Amino acid sequence: MAHTKTKLIIIAAPSGAGKTSVTRHLLKALPDHLAFSISCATRKPRNYEKDKVDYYFISVEEFTQKIEQKEFVEWEMVYEGKYYGTLKSEVERIWQLHKSPLLDVDVQGGINIQQLYPHNSLSLFIEPPSIDELERRLKARGTETPESLQARLNKAAYELSFKPQFDRVIMNDQLDRACAEAEAVVREFLGI
Repeated sequence: MAHTKTKLIIIAAPSGAGKTSVTRHLLKALPDHLAFSISCATRKPRNYEKDKVDYYFISVEEFTQKIEQKEFVEWEMVYEGKYYGTLKSEVERIWQLHKSPLLDVDVQGGINIQQLYPHNSLSLFIEPPSIDELERRLKARGTETPESLQARLNKAAYELSFKPQFDRVIMNDQLDRACAEAEAVVREFLGI
């Protein structure tokens, strides 16, 4: 399994497009080859999220200290006062397991990671069928205020303009098909 020492998979999408669902499918389908790269976040956990499983939930102060100490592969203030980032130590931890890190990241974060690892990364952009469908999915979560919903939709419209910068675009109009397509592309990239 020498290939895994140097490869990583990037999954990026506008919020609500289905990247977490695709990520979960890939981890379940390829457990011997992939491991979830846990990102840092300064927001509060959602009801179903667990610290050190879904994210490393840390304070803004801790996050900015890690920025100063250059501990991130990538980081971004995704929404006002809400930082997300991928720790270098997390990528290294997974490579030490002889697996490929699977990074579920923001669109800009995905571009930044791809630029850092241009020869050994595969970047997948999960595209929603439409902004209207994205709005429906975000409303169904029940976690958005009218203001945060509008901010996410505005950001999504902007993020869609970056999809040509990714290695593959996967339309998520039907989740089972999108998961199968993502799995086939990842298997080909990893040579399995």
